Amino acid sequence: MHRIGPSLLALAVLASCTASQDDGVVDIAFIDPGPDASAGPEAASQSQRAIRAASRQGLVRFNQVGEVVPALAERWIVTDDGRSYIFRITEFDLPDGSRLTAQAVAESFRRKIRQHEGDSLGLDLAKVTEVRAMTGRVIEIRLSSPMPTLLQLLAQPELGVDLERGEAGPMSVTREGDAAMLIAIPPEQRGMAEQSNWDEITRAVQVIPTQAPDAARAFSRGQVDAIFGGRMASLPLAVTDALSRGTVRLDSTLGLFGLDVIRTDDFLASATNREALALAIDRTGLVQQFNLGGWADTTRIVPAGLPAYTAEQGERWPGVTLEQRRARASSLVRAWESATSNSAEVIIDLPPGPGSDILFAALQRDFATVGIDAKRARPGQGADLALRDETARYAGARWFLNQFHCSVSPRVCSPDADYLMQLALDALNSAEEASYLAEAESTLLSTNLYIPLGAPIRWSQVRAGVEGFSENAWAFHPLFPLSRAPI
Repeated sequence: MHRIGPSLLALAVLASCTASQDDGVVDIAFIDPGPDASAGPEAASQSQRAIRAASRQGLVRFNQVGEVVPALAERWIVTDDGRSYIFRITEFDLPDGSRLTAQAVAESFRRKIRQHEGDSLGLDLAKVTEVRAMTGRVIEIRLSSPMPTLLQLLAQPELGVDLERGEAGPMSVTREGDAAMLIAIPPEQRGMAEQSNWDEITRAVQVIPTQAPDAARAFSRGQVDAIFGGRMASLPLAVTDALSRGTVRLDSTLGLFGLDVIRTDDFLASATNREALALAIDRTGLVQQFNLGGWADTTRIVPAGLPAYTAEQGERWPGVTLEQRRARASSLVRAWESATSNSAEVIIDLPPGPGSDILFAALQRDFATVGIDAKRARPGQGADLALRDETARYAGARWFLNQFHCSVSPRVCSPDADYLMQLALDALNSAEEASYLAEAESTLLSTNLYIPLGAPIRWSQVRAGVEGFSENAWAFHPLFPLSRAPI
């Protein structure tokens, strides 16, 4: 495995290296689009989230297949009413020699809740009513009502424990410029049984954030062992030739992938006209453009089949063909143009990249079939529509609907839906809560301020011989499992 330096300039230096020369380091080029604006003022980029999860674990964490596994908490129980989670933390000494305590972990978690008030993660945590240390090793989290997805939420990197006397691992991190080198902390320093051959069975992991073209070139040349963070915009850059010795790995993700209507004037001033855009799109055709098998397109906000969500999960406009949808959209466009003597047009903001070029061409064709002229926004130019591309934190309808809360997305929201979300928090039972959530989704859909397309597209590329990687629904790939040396 080849170590890359602290800046993108180092990639050129390694042009003569090959992947067969193993130096005991797993090198990851991380395509990093920057922080998620919905996550608040302290939002981290995806590479920063991965590093944080490795160096500041929480009570629980995700493994490589997306399952929740013990972290600082060695075990836990849930009370019969589902409103209390009780965790027993692992005992170990921090770097300064002091003992990790339940009180320190609880204090860190309470700080996190305060820090995220008003952002989407804070909304996700709204059911938490109390966090307390019951004993030196036991923490209780109390909820206003049951939340079966709480453990998935607690595994988020943003909820990793910040300690005044060192970091909680399971990896230590050192930085040089933009690059980060992570080393797995020996188990005896994490309250576990000693492994005498630890240095032999582990290897370092190095992460450097980069742009998609640089990542693709580095992988093709054998300078890096994996590419993480691939999205729709960069998918055509994935290295697929026989000499790459790596496979493109697609995550089956949960999340939001669609168009936000961010300017509501002219043709887009009415919900009915905005619906014309949603009616015109051939979502199945979008899949064909990217040659993806199994990609789930949708006309809804909340995907079908989520637990504790009893909405009528059929797609919008049941029994109506694409041709019939487009005929209806065309009549709406013609009526508006006749009434205003204007032409219907939209400007679409998409991230740079060849995948976005493909997506825009498809949308432009679809909108043209109903008489709407679509243009691509230039850098710095205002737009009517903008791509929303977010993966879910947990498998709950509440996450999807929280993304459109007026405190998070003021231009793409509904106060009526926010009110229904509050009623869902105060619901007397799970059936009543699910009913309010379903009504909130219907209210948001009726505004047509968000035009769903499908599930987010996430891809990675991992060279043969790299262990500890697997696709998962969160498109979150923890670094700690990658530190295990191949047998």
